[in-house]
Amino acid sequence: MLKYALKRILQMIPMLLILSVIVFLMVHLIPGDPVDIMLGFEVPRDIKEVERQRLGLDQPLITQYFLFLKNALRGDLGTSIFSGLPVMTELGRRFPKTLVLAVGGTVLGSLIGIILGIIAAVRHNKASDNIIMVASLVTLSTPSFFLALILMLIFCLHFMWLPSIGMDSWKGAILPIVTLGARAVGSIARTTRSSMLDVIHQDYIRTSRSRGVPESVVIYRHAFKNSLIPILTAIGLRFGGLLAGATLVETVFSIPGVGRFVVDSVLNRDYPAVQGSVLVLAATFVVVNTVVDLLYAAVDPRIKYD
Repeated sequence: MLKYALKRILQMIPMLLILSVIVFLMVHLIPGDPVDIMLGFEVPRDIKEVERQRLGLDQPLITQYFLFLKNALRGDLGTSIFSGLPVMTELGRRFPKTLVLAVGGTVLGSLIGIILGIIAAVRHNKASDNIIMVASLVTLSTPSFFLALILMLIFCLHFMWLPSIGMDSWKGAILPIVTLGARAVGSIARTTRSSMLDVIHQDYIRTSRSRGVPESVVIYRHAFKNSLIPILTAIGLRFGGLLAGATLVETVFSIPGVGRFVVDSVLNRDYPAVQGSVLVLAATFVVVNTVVDLLYAAVDPRIKYD
């Protein structure tokens, strides 16, 4: 297991290097000059050139990339052009809020989605199966910002049970997590149902039933355990999607997370802020997927031996 884990961790290095190149090029291909946006178009050209030299934007792209990579390896993601603060400081204040939303939405969506998916698979083609599949389709089709507004209207304005903006307490995190978790419920429930149906009709499941093994043991110890790999994949992908896609929810609930910071940085052409934020989010996603790969080996020992 240790050898398998070490191999997976070493595979992260080239992936992160490729990600750093993609992030750097993506940011510098954004139309517009950050100096023009920061100083205004009416400022004399010589002043702009001085500012461009101060920011290092006058150097060739390859030089800027290696400087960015060297600083990133030391934990320095640069200084935000507009706030004047280190990008790590900005992310340190925002990343915990986004992480709470992503983890909370993933946990909520996984628990409810797996339970509903198992019920739908066990009661295949029955009324409960059809109801769950329709409900999951509705949650997948409902935009996050629309669901957030509906929840805010009901629980904040009508009943006044929860705060409508901010995330200063645990109550403020409830509605954003429910909003993000609703879409995760739909996708994980459908994946669980499909994976369970593939396993339930296998010969060893019929053999277990013919031997008089209790149905609960057949479903949860045999069928569910052997259908976990697609479910773990769906959960890992959903976590990455929630981590990078919480921007709309953060905007609706006025939560100062990484998503809003990235959007504001893109609009301001704040290269260091965009590069650092996207790189941290991408690296987190890579780490999560590596953890999911390690869980594959824990669930199915044949994987690490292969």
